[in-house]
Amino acid sequence: MINAYVLIQVKVGSSAEVGGQIARIENVISSDVVTGPYDVIALAEAPSMDDLGKLVVAKIQATDGVTRTLTCPIITL
Repeated sequence: MINAYVLIQVKVGSSAEVGGQIARIENVISSDVVTGPYDVIALAEAPSMDDLGKLVVAKIQATDGVTRTLTCPIITL
């Protein structure tokens, strides 16, 4: 299983709404509203990198109010 943090920028004033929508997406483990250069940070999981990419592009980026994402896969050293 591939886990990743997805850092999400949203339209001004829509952090709480977008964070709640992201939390309801299948394979999103958690979604937290934060301050700083990103507005929401989600923890997602997928069986493969391809599936992770599909989750981010087809589900997270397609969420109304999302303007940009940065996906950070978790690695074990």
